[in-house]
Amino acid sequence: MNERELGRRVGGALRRIREQKPLVHHITNLVVMSETANVTLLVGALPVMAHAREEVADMVNLAGALVLNAGTLEPDWVEAMILAGRRANERGIPVVLDPVGAGATPYRTETNLRLLRELRATIVRGNAGEIGSLSGAGGVVRGVESIRGVEDPVGVAQNSARRWGAVVAITGKRDVVADGERALGVDNGHPWLTAVVGTGCMSTTLVAAFAAVEPDPLVAAAGGQACFGLAAELAAREARGPASFKQALFDALYHMTPEQLEDGARVVVLA
Repeated sequence: MNERELGRRVGGALRRIREQKPLVHHITNLVVMSETANVTLLVGALPVMAHAREEVADMVNLAGALVLNAGTLEPDWVEAMILAGRRANERGIPVVLDPVGAGATPYRTETNLRLLRELRATIVRGNAGEIGSLSGAGGVVRGVESIRGVEDPVGVAQNSARRWGAVVAITGKRDVVADGERALGVDNGHPWLTAVVGTGCMSTTLVAAFAAVEPDPLVAAAGGQACFGLAAELAAREARGPASFKQALFDALYHMTPEQLEDGARVVVLA
């Protein structure tokens, strides 16, 4: 694939999200539950936030993708993630893991490693500190923020993808997305994304929505990141600061057209 073809693919995926309205099932953190539900709806998919062990497998049966977000962990929710992930694996439903804060505490790190061992993640999307901590490649996380990344994000993403059998997306100034053989860079985004709580979790939601309609998880991961990054660029033109930026970001996602994404996605082939 070349850059022009990638633009067509991600624009086409956005069109299918709007047409098909896939259900995205989230077991996600309490801090951003409302924001991720809104972002799912704004891009054209349908959100559900179900975490009770008694219903998660049944809810997965209805979903086009499953998000597992480790931001506010507690034991019952971890077991719900395992139940939901196993059902998704049985049914061939994409599983998108966001290892929020991995590396900050042993519990977060060990829980995310357990999810990677016991489930087949389709896409793992995290910042450099989180992916570096889980892969053993370095990286430092304080709270849920990466304060030191990895020296070779392409190499770390490729090696992690081969080890975990998943597409790995490492976010940063340039997002790197790899599947162990191919690697893409996504250059869309804006610095104000770091000034609003939960934007990483929001981008994971978009990745899952794209994975629900795009059979190639590498393209889905790049498409979700490009869509969110482009919306941030458009929002920053109208905003005066982080508060108005968040409002404009939601509007930009809602109004984005497939043609706009095709033209504006800055996805490059790295390998």
